[in-house]
Formats: sequence, C-alpha cells, structure tokens
Amino acid sequence: MSVSTGSTTGKERPDRASYKAWRTATTRWSDDDVYGHLNNARYFDLIDTAVNAHLADATGIDIRNLPAIGVVAEVSCRYFAEMGYPRPIEMGLAVERLGNTSVIYRVGLFQGDPDGEGAFACAEGRFVHVYVDNTDPARPPTPIPDIVREAVAPLLV
Repeated sequence: MSVSTGSTTGKERPDRASYKAWRTATTRWSDDDVYGHLNNARYFDLIDTAVNAHLADATGIDIRNLPAIGVVAEVSCRYFAEMGYPRPIEMGLAVERLGNTSVIYRVGLFQGDPDGEGAFACAEGRFVHVYVDNTDPARPPTPIPDIVREAVAPLLV
C-alpha cells in the first residue's frame, strides 16, 4: 500500500490535507459486522451523510425542496484500514469536479490520532451527484442551483 501526501490522483492512501471540510460521526455497537470491524454498508451511509449534511449546513436550507436536486449517479469506496466501534470517525470532504449538472465528491474516512495512525484515510469514497429537475416527473438533468454551486465551489481541490 502506498501513502500519499495530499494527492489522490492514483491509488494512493490520502491524507488529511486532501480534504477541505470536516465533520465527525459517532460509531455504534451495531455498526460492526461479525468480523468485528465497521460493516461495509455503514461506509456508504457515512459518505452520503458527509455530502448531504455539508450541503444542508452550507446552504442553510432544506435541499430536498430545491427545484433541482442531486441524485446519486455513482458511489464507490476504496478501503485501506479497518475502522470500528467505539471510536469516532472523522469525515473529510472535497470536490474533485464541479460541472454544469454534476458534482464529483471525495469523502475520506479517518479514525484515530491525526498525528499518528489517523493521519491517513482508512477509506475513501467517490460520490457523484447529478442534478435533475425536481418539478418534472421525468427528472431530466438540469444545471446545479447557484446556492449549491456556492456551497461546493470552496471544496474544489
């Protein structure tokens, strides 16, 4: 496994400098699987939560009520090290690409001392939102709302 110093262009394990915004999630006993580490489904919960909580906080509105909403077009996760209960998880957020109708996010999941074992991501998710017209039942792609663009532009790396 190779280690990065801020770049995630290849298969490197990203560090904390690779992300622009942060939030913390608690872990629960039920998050661990039969093998004693965080269940893979929980990683996807965390990735989704990091993106949507940032959007809600940064815009100050209920993003579900916008005329254009982001729907998930793709999500993936690369795993580097185990995580699990009872330690909190820090979620770093960055925007890889901000297009006309889509946003590509990267979400780093960290656990442990930031100056030690927690300096590098335990996992990194890739999350693609495509904006669609929330007023049209066919939901055709539509430009990203300005309020969302303003909330995610500072996260570009």
